Amino acid sequence: MLGNAALLHRYGFTEPDNSFGIVNIDLELVQEWSSSLFSSRFSRARVSLWRRLEYRGCDSQSAEYFEISSNGEPQIELLILLYIILLPEDTYRKLDLAVSAANNHKGSIDTILFEKWNITWDKISEMRADLLLTESVCNALLWLADKRESLYGSSSIKDDIEALEKCCTKERKLYHSLVLRASERRILEKLRTYAAVGARSHSSLKSIQREPKRKRSKRS
Repeated sequence: MLGNAALLHRYGFTEPDNSFGIVNIDLELVQEWSSSLFSSRFSRARVSLWRRLEYRGCDSQSAEYFEISSNGEPQIELLILLYIILLPEDTYRKLDLAVSAANNHKGSIDTILFEKWNITWDKISEMRADLLLTESVCNALLWLADKRESLYGSSSIKDDIEALEKCCTKERKLYHSLVLRASERRILEKLRTYAAVGARSHSSLKSIQREPKRKRSKRS
């Protein structure tokens, strides 16, 4: 039950159709995205609040990262971090004060979602990822996918797949490196699809949320 990166690191081989594959998005990459939009002070404050809510990424060799699963779904902690970074200032202040005053931790995000969407509490945990996928969060995911893929250089995934098809398995290092590259880039493609579909689904939720208001206005 290991992805190709772990298999290659630990045992020196990969599996072409590994269903346990993941891609790591470093926290540093998220901070780079945030710094491209906001000041360093702003970014640090938002990450600090996320930590005070007792969220963390995964840790490996003193580096913090988030996992993107084989189906392109991001780790929920990443979605929450992006959501907090993109909160309007007044909502951020409200959350910051709530955490400071009441020492209220993970439930605080759910409170914001509850107040915004007016969805029953039992539905919040079930729908949390969908509710977090605002257009801005989805754009951030697309930025992270593109930036993460740029680490593979100027070649495209098509180039990697063609090179893999031509590569002999006897060239072990090259072969397994290409398998890993191709599998990770496929996951990044799925992350882009996840973000695009998420943005459309979020828009649909907003439309449904507005519907009762339109009906009430027609009656008056």
